[in-house]
Amino acid sequence: MRSFFTFIICCFSLAGLAQKRGEVVILKDPLVDSLIEKRIALSKKVAPVTSQRAGGAIVSQMGFRVQVFYGSDRRQTFNEQARFKSAYPKLNTYITYKEPNYYLRVGDFRTRLEAQRLMNELRSTFPTLFIFREKINAPRL
Repeated sequence: MRSFFTFIICCFSLAGLAQKRGEVVILKDPLVDSLIEKRIALSKKVAPVTSQRAGGAIVSQMGFRVQVFYGSDRRQTFNEQARFKSAYPKLNTYITYKEPNYYLRVGDFRTRLEAQRLMNELRSTFPTLFIFREKINAPRL
């Protein structure tokens, strides 16, 4: 009886080792390849992105902004924005939130030199100023 069970175990183990290597066939929609190609083309595209607004087309491009204030208190950030807008009503202000702080950045400058000029002007009023390169709304020429 013992030899019979040994014989059966050997047969099953040989059957398990006798399996062929299989082939993997990937079935996918051909639209997936076209979407991947479009995504690659869009990531390589350097031309500015346009969006429509009531006043006309706004062109987004890389530029510079001056960070005037940052802090974790939302109310204080909006107070600083109001204080800045009262002193410089023509400059655009942008508040962004990246956990845990709010950031108040101003201006849409094409060159770092323009941002530096504003920073030198604001140095006495706002003590912590930084220049950041980010996507801006290009000013009209």
